[in-house]
Amino acid sequence: MIDLIEPKYQWGQRVRANIDLFNDGSYPDQPEDALLIAAGAAGEIVQVGTHTETNIPVYMVEFGGKHVVGCLEEEIVPE
Repeated sequence: MIDLIEPKYQWGQRVRANIDLFNDGSYPDQPEDALLIAAGAAGEIVQVGTHTETNIPVYMVEFGGKHVVGCLEEEIVPE
């Protein structure tokens, strides 16, 4: 069994996209590989979960009311 990794960030925390975030197929109304959020965009963590197979934290981040995107820790930085 893989050990659970404690989340670095918390619900309600303001963050910025550390990299450009592209559609991985999660947004059927957007073309696959479409740019969803540009690096540097500000957002707020609205949910913290765990990837079931790897036990790593996954953050649902709302960026300017435009998109809620699932992010890994390396994809966001504190604001």
